[in-house]
Amino acid sequence: MVSTDRFLAFAAMSLLVIVIPGPSVLFVIGRALAHGRRTAMATVAGNVIGSYALVVAVAVGVGSLVERSVVAFMAVKLAGAAYLVFLGVQAFRHRKDLKASAIGAESKGAAGSAASARGDLRTILDGAVVGVTNPKGIVFFAAVLPQFVDHSAGQLPLQMLLLGLVPISIGLVTDTLWGLTAAAARTWFARSDRRLSAIGGAGGFAMIGLGVTVAATGRAD
Repeated sequence: MVSTDRFLAFAAMSLLVIVIPGPSVLFVIGRALAHGRRTAMATVAGNVIGSYALVVAVAVGVGSLVERSVVAFMAVKLAGAAYLVFLGVQAFRHRKDLKASAIGAESKGAAGSAASARGDLRTILDGAVVGVTNPKGIVFFAAVLPQFVDHSAGQLPLQMLLLGLVPISIGLVTDTLWGLTAAAARTWFARSDRRLSAIGGAGGFAMIGLGVTVAATGRAD
C-alpha cells in the first residue's frame, strides 16, 4: 500500500513541521496554564480528533479545495482565530475562580465527577474546533500529504488516511509533553491564590494573543 521509503520520508517531514510550535501547541499550553493538567490532556485529545478530521477531509478532496480557495481558507482561519480569542477571554474572566472551582470539584463527590466529565467533553470539543481550523494543519495536510501517496498503487484516500496517522501520533506525544510541562509549572503557582490567578490570566492572554496572531498571519494571496 504505502512503501516504507515514502512512509519514513513523510514521518521525517512531519517531525520537522511538528517540532516548530504552532497554534495547537500554544493552545494546549494556554489551556494548561489557565485550567491545569486535566484540561490540557482533554485539549490534546480534541486536537488529535480535529487534526485527523483534516486528514479525512483531504482524503475525500475537501481539504485541497479549502487550501486552494482563498475565501474558504480565510473563512476557516478567521473562525478558528475568533474561537481562540473567545476561549482566551473566558479564561481571563474566570481566572479568580480557579482555586475555588478546584476545591469545589473535589468536595462534590459523584456530582463533581459528573460535572468534570461534562467539562471534559466540552474541552475536547474546544480542542477539536481549534485542531480542525488550524491553518498550519490545513496547509500541511492539503499541500504536503498528497505528495507522499503512490498513485500507481491506487486507493489514494486509504493511503492518505494511513499516512495521516503519522503526524497525528507524533503530535499526540509532543502535545502531551507540552501540556504536562505547562501543567507542572501551574501546580507551583497553585500554592498561592494570587499566583494561580496570575497564571490563569496569563493563559487567557496567551490564547487571545494566539487568536490575533492566527488571524493576522498566513497566506494573503
